[in-house]
Amino acid sequence: MTEPKKVLMRGSHVVGEAAVRAGCRYYFGYPITPQNELPEYMSGRLTEVEDGCFIQAESELASVNMLIGAAMAGARCMTSSSSPGISLMQEGISYLAGLELPAVIVNMMRGGPGLGNIAPAQSDYFQATRGGGHGDYRTIVLAPGTGQELVDLTIKAFDLADKYRNPVIILADGMMGQMMEPVVFPEMIDPKTLPPKDWTLTGAKGRPSRIILSLLLDPPTL
Repeated sequence: MTEPKKVLMRGSHVVGEAAVRAGCRYYFGYPITPQNELPEYMSGRLTEVEDGCFIQAESELASVNMLIGAAMAGARCMTSSSSPGISLMQEGISYLAGLELPAVIVNMMRGGPGLGNIAPAQSDYFQATRGGGHGDYRTIVLAPGTGQELVDLTIKAFDLADKYRNPVIILADGMMGQMMEPVVFPEMIDPKTLPPKDWTLTGAKGRPSRIILSLLLDPPTL
């Protein structure tokens, strides 16, 4: 057996490569320090795979709502930002949970309330683990502590999102995003080999219509 090949990569690039290898083909994002290297990486990497799509949205709000559309169609999709940008996404993240849609959101945290600064911090723990937006929901939160965990937990995030039909937060920080470590990547997953999703909105030709909604007016049902 051959020894797995180690690759020296920056943390934000590691997340991007792991996402692509996990079958992510749609990335929507907006620049913000200290995670700019992730959309930069995805903008090039997704041109190299079949059906890859990168869109630099006009805002964080646009990014998360594009995520909703791609998730409804059954795609493995991702966005990323840093603390104040994630705050802007909170309504969309809560809406993903209400719609029961799988998606991955990466937060490379920065310090301070409000706009904060661009230094690494771990200040978004309660926002991530206690919901973040309005409503009765929780996100699945994965917090990598090493470069290799960035690989492993990014891949796990997509699997958990699909399994539980719920958004998953990868909670890293500016230091993790900028730090370089040797990592080992698994083989690429072909999205076409993933289990079928019988709830997706892909056009009702030849089958009954499907409905995805979060507006449930009956309180016990909600």
